[in-house]
Amino acid sequence: MAQEATPHPVKANQTIEIRTIGIPPYGIALAPGAVDASGIYYDVANLLAAGAGYTANNIIYPYARIVSELKSGKTDLSIMFKYAELDGYVTYVAPLPSLKTVIVGLKGSVYHSVDDLQGKTLAYLRGAKFSDKIDSSPLIHKRLTEDFDQGARMLLYGRVDAIIGPLPPIVSAIKASGEQEGVLGEPLVVDERTPWVQISNKSTARLGESDLKEIFAKLVARGDLSAIQEKYGVFHE
Repeated sequence: MAQEATPHPVKANQTIEIRTIGIPPYGIALAPGAVDASGIYYDVANLLAAGAGYTANNIIYPYARIVSELKSGKTDLSIMFKYAELDGYVTYVAPLPSLKTVIVGLKGSVYHSVDDLQGKTLAYLRGAKFSDKIDSSPLIHKRLTEDFDQGARMLLYGRVDAIIGPLPPIVSAIKASGEQEGVLGEPLVVDERTPWVQISNKSTARLGESDLKEIFAKLVARGDLSAIQEKYGVFHE
């Protein structure tokens, strides 16, 4: 079970604004009757804030809004992949374990390479960038989705041939639709990307990069990160 971070004295009037991307199991939005939001990135960000002595206002947001708020400084901290559009706007503090990006269809579908996707239609999360080769191919059709739940439904209803993204949120979405992981075919790994703890360069909260790195390192050393991942059914080698 994850330990609580050893907090510094809470800084007077210092609430930091944290935005967590709304993709289960990384950021899980508040559900009716639930006490709080949750998710891997959500929990990790809260531990970082507590360890630094801040009160966290952590809200689940869509990708595009988080990017906008990181640029403006309205959001102080987030955990996401590196994106070129944020170059110069954020400082990357610490990496989390890398995630493999996969293409996966329903059981019985087999894709040996990206070339096998020509003429196929993928459910593709709006605003995300999963694979340069796939993004640049006019022969691979994309149906943009608002979230992985929508993509999973489109796959199950036969409206797309496959879905692209990290496997854990795809599996979570399939299960949320009432199906089991066994309905999926063999995933094809097409890329690997690393999520980072990142802070806005326009943040007024005076978050210390070196302090956050130290807090994150302690969180990893204590096994808190692994415990959080296991809590949500995500395991890394």
